[in-house]
Amino acid sequence: MKNNSKVLSAEQSEELLNTLKERFHKNMNRHKDLEWAKVQAKIEAKPEKLWVLDEMEVTGGEPDVVGYDENTSEYIFYDCSAESPKGRRSLCYDREAWESRKEHKPANNVIDTAAAMGIELLTEEQYRALQEFGKFDTKTSSWLRTPADIRKLGGAIFADYRYGKVFVYHNGAESYYAARAFRGSLRV
Repeated sequence: MKNNSKVLSAEQSEELLNTLKERFHKNMNRHKDLEWAKVQAKIEAKPEKLWVLDEMEVTGGEPDVVGYDENTSEYIFYDCSAESPKGRRSLCYDREAWESRKEHKPANNVIDTAAAMGIELLTEEQYRALQEFGKFDTKTSSWLRTPADIRKLGGAIFADYRYGKVFVYHNGAESYYAARAFRGSLRV
């Protein structure tokens, strides 16, 4: 049962940390030269980040460490699920797009959902970097943080991986699809 507060119980925390640790060790190619003990210490020092990681996990994102920022001393997590997170699909891009729909409105939008979860939407550059660790979105697609000039004209961008390449496309921001979600990042 999901806890609605932004603090996990001791049992939930332990379970999530075990899941993250196991994923970390199974995917060392994503974080060469990093040590789990240091990552865990950072997470435990910021319990609010553990709640965010849980949100990423329960919506199907399978968060994992993909880097370390030496300037800020932060570990960087991305959603690393093979396909776009199941618990975040069928959302239009932002509130403006959601409000513009006269009928068949989706349950929510990407920007508000990401903000409520406490994560940042991946940029095109981050999405391309993620693809260096494997093949992601070979059957689905993921909304990306859209540049203001594109959004101002009514569009939004998304990407997927097909034919050995990352493809970045556009759609009307009000569109939504059962095979499109979004991927996020978190700094701890």
